[in-house]
Amino acid sequence: MTRCLFASDLHGRRERYRKLFARLREDPPAVLLLGGDLSPQGDPGLLELLLGDGCRRLKRRLGERYPLLLLIPGNDDPGTLEADLEAGEREGLWRCLHARSLPFGRHRFYGYACIPPSPFLLKDWERYDVSRHVDVGCVPPEEGWHSVPAGPSRTIREELESLAGEDNLSAAVFLFHAPPYGGPLDLARIGGREVDHAPMDAHVGSIAVRRFIEARQPLLTLHGHVHESSRLSGSWRERIGATLSFSAAWDGPELALLDFDLEEPEAAERLLL
Repeated sequence: MTRCLFASDLHGRRERYRKLFARLREDPPAVLLLGGDLSPQGDPGLLELLLGDGCRRLKRRLGERYPLLLLIPGNDDPGTLEADLEAGEREGLWRCLHARSLPFGRHRFYGYACIPPSPFLLKDWERYDVSRHVDVGCVPPEEGWHSVPAGPSRTIREELESLAGEDNLSAAVFLFHAPPYGGPLDLARIGGREVDHAPMDAHVGSIAVRRFIEARQPLLTLHGHVHESSRLSGSWRERIGATLSFSAAWDGPELALLDFDLEEPEAAERLLL
């Protein structure tokens, strides 16, 4: 049995990090997964204090019980944060999983940080979804700003195809920031709003992510990004064929923490701490 904890969208909030590390000290899992939007807006340097120092203290305390920590950035994390994430990886604190995979027993973890075009202006982790379409109220990736030079222009669909290749995904776990489009995990508080008399879509997830899940059927996918989704839809989980999809995004003051076992993910629980 392989127990995992999953959190997302901590946004540099000190109280959420405090609760996370308190839980890890009391009851460490085998694997901890963090699904992006880790740093506070406007002060990414604070992440080193909150996450880096917290992990060092936890590692000294737990020793060999220190969990495998897998993380990805999110759309609110500037691309300049990659240097800090790489430094923490060299130190053995975590593994940054964006656009990478890692074997773990009979399972394999994959990570992907990017989201479709949004209304937000920071575009380091935005890509066109399945085409160059941009939803009402959203800003194209090339019209926002980048904290680092933009790389080659590929869609989320293309990047996911490249990441997974021909792998058998029946025991795979995908760590996404974006949720799949059109279900309970991507419902945003913009339903009924209009921009220049055009209605905005209340579902803001990725079509490419949903199509990928439908076609490739990984064991489990983990998501964040849309904080209010579970409050609006009433659910933090969705089944897509044989795949279970969970979201740890949350718009309340609590830390939302998903507790599950890789061998029995359907028994997952969400804790609000």
